[in-house]
Amino acid sequence: MHARLTCVALLASLASCGAKTGASKVAEDRNPARLAKIELTSDAFRDGQAIPARFSCDGSDQSPALSWSEPPRGTKSFALVLDDPDAPGGTFQHWGITDIPSSARSIAGGEQLGRPVTNGFGKAGYGGPCPPKGHGPHHYHFRLYALDTDRLDLGSSPTVLDVETAAHGHTLAEGELVGFFERK
Repeated sequence: MHARLTCVALLASLASCGAKTGASKVAEDRNPARLAKIELTSDAFRDGQAIPARFSCDGSDQSPALSWSEPPRGTKSFALVLDDPDAPGGTFQHWGITDIPSSARSIAGGEQLGRPVTNGFGKAGYGGPCPPKGHGPHHYHFRLYALDTDRLDLGSSPTVLDVETAAHGHTLAEGELVGFFERK
């Protein structure tokens, strides 16, 4: 009897070799390498370049203009986030917008488009780069998500992190623009 149970267990484990579990299938589906790409650009700075001080806490603290390429078919809205993974206390969220209309292909500098959410500064809208003085350059990741839904289900007081979390289940394509800023 013991030999028969061992044989059944062995056959069951062999049959599942290469099968994806629910968790690994979800991780694969959310893999950014599998997503369509959107080109996200700014006329204020190029990818990998310095963000001008006028867009920081040392300047007018106004968001830079952003534009993006055509999203994939089925896009019903966009979400945009900005974060700083180099912050001393861990990733700091500077900006989040959801419910951006699918017809939009840009956001003008300082424009309020869509629904702004609460950033790490505790306010809705844009909070520009503001690393500690002398902390070295910080990298700021602007990420645009093309979504398969008109609205993300976020509740009444969503944060940037809520947008990032909710967007992952609805993302058809993603674009990223990285700039850096340093306060001396």
